[in-house]
Amino acid sequence: MLSLEFVFTCYSLSSEYEVIYIQIDKLQSTFHRWEQTASNTGEYVHLTKELLTSCESIEWQVDELEKTILVASRDPAYYGLDEVELSRRKKWTGSARNQVGTVRRSVEKGKSNSAASKYQDTSRTNLYSSQDNDDFISSESDRQQLLMRQQDEELDELSASVQRIGGVGLTIHEELSGQERILNDLSLEMETTSNRLDFVQKRVAMVMKKAGIKGQIMLIVFLVVLFIILFVLVFLT
Repeated sequence: MLSLEFVFTCYSLSSEYEVIYIQIDKLQSTFHRWEQTASNTGEYVHLTKELLTSCESIEWQVDELEKTILVASRDPAYYGLDEVELSRRKKWTGSARNQVGTVRRSVEKGKSNSAASKYQDTSRTNLYSSQDNDDFISSESDRQQLLMRQQDEELDELSASVQRIGGVGLTIHEELSGQERILNDLSLEMETTSNRLDFVQKRVAMVMKKAGIKGQIMLIVFLVVLFIILFVLVFLT
């Protein structure tokens, strides 16, 4: 808070001092609001920047006033001042500098503590993130191994199925080869039988031609008798 002596002195000085007084009063108000704000909020960061900027601006103005007082102290009468007035002004600028310096140090200390706290939070977050990453990698590794085992089992089953299909195909091939041999043998026998039948037909035709009509009748009778005999032998005995 601004002291009563500081306020009274300010009002008894020139307008330049009044401007600085108003700025210091605003600085103190902002500083009290900064103290009541949580350090992990955006408003806290904004107020910190605002306070440091205000401190820098006020300190620069106080420096300029001190330079002016130093020049006036060389010839006070020329500037219409006396030693008492110069002492008051020096005391006022010193008090203003102390108040601004107190605010600056408090803000810088709070900023450092906030940064340290933020660093600790970040470190903990990074630690948790690292642990989460390790857990995730371990989980992914286990999942990949499980998938690989499942794929190996599926490949084994597929290999067994292929072997079974290959065995069935080989069996079918062997059966087809056997059927082909049987068909070839049957075709050969049919061809042989056909040749024999042609030969018999030709011989019969030659015999029929040589025998004439009587011979053909006798042959027919002979065949009928032979058929009857064979029928009796087959069906009646």
